[in-house]
Amino acid sequence: MKCNVGRTEQFIRIALGIVIVLLGLYFKNWWGIIGLVPIITGWIRYCPISDVLGISTCDAKKKQ
Repeated sequence: MKCNVGRTEQFIRIALGIVIVLLGLYFKNWWGIIGLVPIITGWIRYCPISDVLGISTCDAKKKQ
């Protein structure tokens, strides 16, 4: 897997994922599990949807 998620987007994905998970816990709703997707894609810095669309916010010199 190559990097296609930049540092800023990584921070935003993880923060948004945490908010979604916490809202799911607060409202006692299983939809909070969806928050795991942005957390995981931010953590591993790879998003398959961005890859299919050809979008990359990763620095060119830091791509793997």
